[in-house]
Amino acid sequence: MRRYSEAIQAVVRRRLTLPHRQSVAKISAELDIHVVTLYNCKKTWRFQGKVVPASEKDPEGWSATDKFTVVLETIGLNPTELNDY
Repeated sequence: MRRYSEAIQAVVRRRLTLPHRQSVAKISAELDIHVVTLYNCKKTWRFQGKVVPASEKDPEGWSATDKFTVVLETIGLNPTELNDY
């Protein structure tokens, strides 16, 4: 299995999350990374507690776990930082 650099992983994670959220299929085609690899990355990041929504739905359709993770991640942010988030 091919190992991707931390820089590529950061790009993928940023593109999978808000506000840049893109589909796995689009990222796969543009970066030439197999979709299964991307789904495995999402699963790993979610297991590590990072905010990577399980689905490509709007935040209103996220699971309770995803919403709670965002709350925990943003609880200490001031209004400006929260707006940037």
